[in-house]
Amino acid sequence: MRAVAFKEVGGPEVLRAVELAAPVPGPGAVLIRVAYAGVNYGEVQHRLGDFGPSEGETVTGLEASGTVVALGGGVTGPAVGDEVAAYLPDGGGYAEYATAPAPFVFPLAELAELGGLDLRTAGAAPLVLTTAYGVLAGAGHLAAGETVLVHAAAGGVGSAAAQLARSLGAAAVYGTVSTEEKAEYASRFGYDEVFLRDGFPDAVRKATSGRGVDLILDPIGGPTRLASFEALAPFGRVAVYGEAARHPDLHLPVLPVWKNNRALTGYNIGDLSRRAPDTLRRHARAALGLVASGAVRIDITAEYDLADAPEAQRLLEAGENTGKAVLRVGR
Repeated sequence: MRAVAFKEVGGPEVLRAVELAAPVPGPGAVLIRVAYAGVNYGEVQHRLGDFGPSEGETVTGLEASGTVVALGGGVTGPAVGDEVAAYLPDGGGYAEYATAPAPFVFPLAELAELGGLDLRTAGAAPLVLTTAYGVLAGAGHLAAGETVLVHAAAGGVGSAAAQLARSLGAAAVYGTVSTEEKAEYASRFGYDEVFLRDGFPDAVRKATSGRGVDLILDPIGGPTRLASFEALAPFGRVAVYGEAARHPDLHLPVLPVWKNNRALTGYNIGDLSRRAPDTLRRHARAALGLVASGAVRIDITAEYDLADAPEAQRLLEAGENTGKAVLRVGR
């Protein structure tokens, strides 16, 4: 099968087009002939070695859509011939065939009664939508009437998070971005205001009459994470779900958290896939349902051939992207 893989960690140039044997689905897994694969920052981290060293030809790709072509032992639910969206906790989406645990495979026919998903949209949804929903509803415990601030508001998760927050009852949703161009783009997705990231705590306090926001979604880290605590309302939470800026880890004192009624929480989809798969499946199903119904829109802004995956990752790693990019894998 055609695939894009890496044998050593490093920059986008380590990704190479290769021919590999198709994987075989083990017990509880399904084999998917991939139509589209999403491009995500988690795959950049995989290539950089954040998930550990590569072992032979390593194929990344954490979400995909396609058609089920084989079942491992004990699989119930997805059937051969089903068109599906799938979260791939072990990667593999940058290839013509990929395996996925059956609980993380979602037949598109089951979403048809809500409006349905095409394969292109389905390939861009399982990771980013589940993450956005999970960090809001799971880690963030967002309640109706609360206010939210989303960092990286113009990215794949960010452009969906504002819409999901509205669907969960948020009273106001704000965002931060790095450029004016990204602010203009993010404003299309239901944000009340979008601020440039420099000096955002003052902008948030001004927008909220000094109160701050109840929940902040942070995939960036470093100084942005530290400054986020200054923009929280009483009992506000900073929900961490990434480290895109790749700053050294913070060492946070506890006393300011206590004295200012603040909280820190985290969301990691890989950990959920191992320790709470039922929770992950519930979040994914709820999020996909909102997309199928039209309540949430995934904005696919770029489509690449599979062989162009290095360029897609380069732009994402450099922060030059807006919205969501996908790889066209199927012939």
